[in-house]
Amino acid sequence: MEAIIAVIRKFIFDNYIFTSDDSLLDNDDSFLEKGIIDSTGMLELIAFIGNEFHITIEDDELIPDNLDSVTKVTSFIQRKRTAAA
Repeated sequence: MEAIIAVIRKFIFDNYIFTSDDSLLDNDDSFLEKGIIDSTGMLELIAFIGNEFHITIEDDELIPDNLDSVTKVTSFIQRKRTAAA
């Protein structure tokens, strides 16, 4: 789980926050509410998750409960991996 969190945080910081100040993002912070990711950024995040973690994200899974924070993305990836196993 920690490895997934680290990969997601690195992607968010490298592509949207542009700083190494780790305190700027709590794992439960909403990407949308904090203005970190817009709709185009969300598409980039979805593509990254699919490629990095080798999972297919279905249209009905494209909801904030799955993709709107580091914690939610991590949980989503773990659920997808468990279902695939």
